[in-house]
Amino acid sequence: MKKRLYSPFPTSGYYGPEYFCDRENESELLMQNARGGNSTTLISLRRLGKTALIKHVNHLLKAEFLCIYIDILPAENLDHMMNFLATSIANSVEEKSTTGKKIWNYLRSLRPVISYDNYSGTPSLSFSMGQEGSKNQLAGLFRFLEEQSVPVLLAIDEFQQILNFPEKNIDAWFRSLMQELNNVVFIYSGSEQHLVNEMFSSPSKPFYRSSQIVNLHKIDDAIYTDFIIQKFSERGKTITEEIVNGILKWTDTHTYYVQLLLNRLFLVSGKKISEEEWKNEAYKLLKEQEYVFFGYRDLLSPQQWKLLKACALDNKVYEPTSSEFVNSHTLGSPSTVLRSLHSLLSKEILYKHYDSDGKHYYAVYDVLFKRWIGMV
Repeated sequence: MKKRLYSPFPTSGYYGPEYFCDRENESELLMQNARGGNSTTLISLRRLGKTALIKHVNHLLKAEFLCIYIDILPAENLDHMMNFLATSIANSVEEKSTTGKKIWNYLRSLRPVISYDNYSGTPSLSFSMGQEGSKNQLAGLFRFLEEQSVPVLLAIDEFQQILNFPEKNIDAWFRSLMQELNNVVFIYSGSEQHLVNEMFSSPSKPFYRSSQIVNLHKIDDAIYTDFIIQKFSERGKTITEEIVNGILKWTDTHTYYVQLLLNRLFLVSGKKISEEEWKNEAYKLLKEQEYVFFGYRDLLSPQQWKLLKACALDNKVYEPTSSEFVNSHTLGSPSTVLRSLHSLLSKEILYKHYDSDGKHYYAVYDVLFKRWIGMV
């Protein structure tokens, strides 16, 4: 039986097209690339909906492809990646199906340690083979996927994590391995934008021009507004366009924060949502996060903290070393600002992005923190 969510605004996971907003052009492009045998690199800010988009595309293509999704952000080395990939392959099909039996027979031949989640019952496979053993087994897994009777769509989330593996030249090794595959199409996804962009657009890197780069942007306000109003209406609740516009402005139309606020608002509201209700929930979110925000301050130098507050107050900062910005926030010298800026970017507390005119700006990653600064 299909699960019906208490709130039609999930903050994690994928629950089907019913709860998925827009991304029609991006979905079509990813499906077109997969069908054409072309890999795609998907880049965006964190929590903007990359994973949900990938899983949505997998849902739409499941009748045509063996769709496998793997998140390697927690992986520290090739051993870990082998574990994650084998587990993802095992969970991609029903064990009792024809394809499932073939896959499980192969995986069991590798003699993994198999454990099962106490709640979901899903299996987890682990190996411990060392660098060369992991390389051989990973190469074997890819060859096994290549031999399947149906095409394979393999999405590797947070792909830039391989650059942190202790094994040397691992990106070149992966690239040589993947070049041999004709039956496997990849979606490489990453949120450390500068790293992923360099991996796939720098001529000196092994993955240069190996896939089409797609930058995922925020959902159009008008489309998101219609979706939100419809979801409330389907559950017998009314929310006005004016209130939705206020919510989207407050959350910067950043998918995770939109969903988080609407998830809570839906559960506590009556039949007709008022402006007071959504603002109360927004205020509660900020108060609940105060401990985290004070933690930011304790982790940063005074100069970094002042720059972070200044960026939060100005929303978008185009010229952080300009005399106007530095003097208006009493940030000291431009060189001090530049050092703090680099530190905050490396910690991913600030991010660098481009507007519709191609001009780059800096902004605070955490939308709730930005709003909290304006409240205190």
